Amino acid sequence: MTQDERVTDQQPDDEMPWAEVTPDAARRLLVAAVEAFAARGYHATTTRDIASRAGMSPAALYIHYKTKEELLLRISRIGHEKALEILRRAADGEGTATERLAEAVRSFVRWHAGHHMTARVVQYELDSLGEEHRPEIVALRRQSDAAVREIIDDGVKTGEFYVLDVAGTTVAILSLCIDVARWFNTQGRRTPDEVGAFYADLVLRMVGAGAPR
Repeated sequence: MTQDERVTDQQPDDEMPWAEVTPDAARRLLVAAVEAFAARGYHATTTRDIASRAGMSPAALYIHYKTKEELLLRISRIGHEKALEILRRAADGEGTATERLAEAVRSFVRWHAGHHMTARVVQYELDSLGEEHRPEIVALRRQSDAAVREIIDDGVKTGEFYVLDVAGTTVAILSLCIDVARWFNTQGRRTPDEVGAFYADLVLRMVGAGAPR
């Protein structure tokens, strides 16, 4: 078994990966593309590489995806929509700003750790998309940014947080969380849940939650 073949996501038991992608052949190709892009990078991966990982012929790939970039776009769209869903759910949830920010970070980091292979492709291959497709993904990223910024704004207004630069702090928090996908190792000493809890604590300290005024 090669190093490339050992790159896998750690899926939660209650979640079927890429369930929204049908039919089965299209899903297999998309999963194979994620594995190949994560292991080799988008530009170093060929459609033949993807088809081979899926156990299919190169010609079969074009039945479901016109180009390699279409595969990357589908992966990016689904991944960013999932990330936005996680953050939006926390932002719209009940509780104090402190509780909502902790939940947002905990869930966001848990996803990036548990799906670190997918997340690496989703978060770090944006520049591989052409000008036709990149704006759609950038718009989803801006919505994610807005969800976190909204929580921090609420915390500043209620006096829970002490933040001088809300926009800059939002970028710093999201960058910190996203980077988990780059270094997370399933053989490491922390589980995705534990990393999520650890990062939630770090972020609350960043915004001054609970600090004496």
